[in-house]
Amino acid sequence: MVQLESGAVVEGRVTRVTDFGAFVQFENGETGLVHISQIAHSFVRSVRDHLDEGQTVEVKVLGRDDKGRLDLSIKELLDEPEELPRPRAIGRQSPQFEAKLRSFMRDAKERTGGGDKKGGAKKGGRK
Repeated sequence: MVQLESGAVVEGRVTRVTDFGAFVQFENGETGLVHISQIAHSFVRSVRDHLDEGQTVEVKVLGRDDKGRLDLSIKELLDEPEELPRPRAIGRQSPQFEAKLRSFMRDAKERTGGGDKKGGAKKGGRK
């Protein structure tokens, strides 16, 4: 019989796929969860893009939670990518950052002569 202790690598069958992970059942009848964050090293938008019900998978037992449920990982058995994936573009910056950036861009245009559309009224320097 398979020992389902922390660190064990075992094979099981995916019995259910959800938005938050996949449930894997073992030959002893016990079931554990592979959380969506433990499926791949890259961002997983949908568990269904990686796993199907009925599929046989090899998982690593991470341990048990406080209720005795098995926490599993597929990612722990995969080679880590040599270069970490680039983070996705971040949303809107803070207003202070945007104000500083606008000021910098305005000053840069003035220094290079590209920012004044009225014929050079500002080129005489600042006082």
